[in-house]
Amino acid sequence: METKQIAGAVLGTVLKVALTVVIVFYVYKGSLAAYDFGYRIFAEPAMTAGEGREVVVEITVGKSAQQIGEILEAKGLVRDAKLFWIQNLISNYKDELLPGTYTLSTAMTAEEMMEIMATPPVEESTEGNSESSAEG
Repeated sequence: METKQIAGAVLGTVLKVALTVVIVFYVYKGSLAAYDFGYRIFAEPAMTAGEGREVVVEITVGKSAQQIGEILEAKGLVRDAKLFWIQNLISNYKDELLPGTYTLSTAMTAEEMMEIMATPPVEESTEGNSESSAEG
């Protein structure tokens, strides 16, 4: 009877230790993933170093920051649309991204892209100057 009790106690202890190790492992992996994502929110580099390549992006009326992030991700301008969305939420450009056609670069950070997309486009006047070149 003692042998069965000892074996049961040892087996119970081994199972508890194994379960604790598994839980600690997954908490550790989850913590690393959360830290990495949090770090990238504030320090995500541009897609390419140097000059990069220019990409024309058209943002239509009614697009949310998350949808804009998906467009930028599809064009190769950002790594993660969800990350762009969160970066926009905590930036000075929240709810300020404007529809339009933009020329962005893979060498730009998300913050630089947001700054461009939040700036109203400068419209050039189509009317010529009314200065007369005739001398009289």
